[in-house]
Amino acid sequence: MRVQRGDIVLVDFPYSNHTGSKMRPALVVQSDVWNQRLNTTMLAGITSNLHRRVGAPTQYFIDLETTDGQQSGLHFNSVVRCDKLITSNQSRIQGIIGRPSEASMAEIDTCLKAALGIP
Repeated sequence: MRVQRGDIVLVDFPYSNHTGSKMRPALVVQSDVWNQRLNTTMLAGITSNLHRRVGAPTQYFIDLETTDGQQSGLHFNSVVRCDKLITSNQSRIQGIIGRPSEASMAEIDTCLKAALGIP
């Protein structure tokens, strides 16, 4: 499945200890140029476990009570974890469930810069 930057997708997301995987939401952060040229894409993990929300500059909170949150396609308030990036084959993506606004993507870009140490 071809995706675009900013798509919130369902993907077979691997556990950090490489013992398995689980279907999870994730945000496509790779540019559209590379999403078209490559069979892989870079994703930021999304979690509904708000205990993992520590207010770090690498995290973006999605509140379902906002219009933007409702467009996400998520079922629970969640956190985009720009400090939890993976590269996945696009064939592991099961579908697109939503998309944040351009303003939210600009804030997520700031979180990505913080995670990658880019000023």
